[in-house]
Amino acid sequence: MSLELAEDMAAEALGFLADDDERLSRFLALCGLDPAHLRQAAAEPGFLPGVMAYLASDEALLLQFAAQTQRRPEEVASACALLAGPQEF
Repeated sequence: MSLELAEDMAAEALGFLADDDERLSRFLALCGLDPAHLRQAAAEPGFLPGVMAYLASDEALLLQFAAQTQRRPEEVASACALLAGPQEF
């Protein structure tokens, strides 16, 4: 998977979150954002990786997104890992 495809999937994941008030509210609360600042925050470089990290942190949510977008969960997880970058220990 390319970085561009992973970023496109992350933008789609943000739309998935925004499609449901409860999902969006939880995401915004955990990020410390309010709806008025969402567009501004989405333009920041680390935002899309954060969306995917959020998705990856909740298996049920990841599976819902995968089903809704007709992707395999492994494909979504791969995009999450790619956007997270190399892990340093």
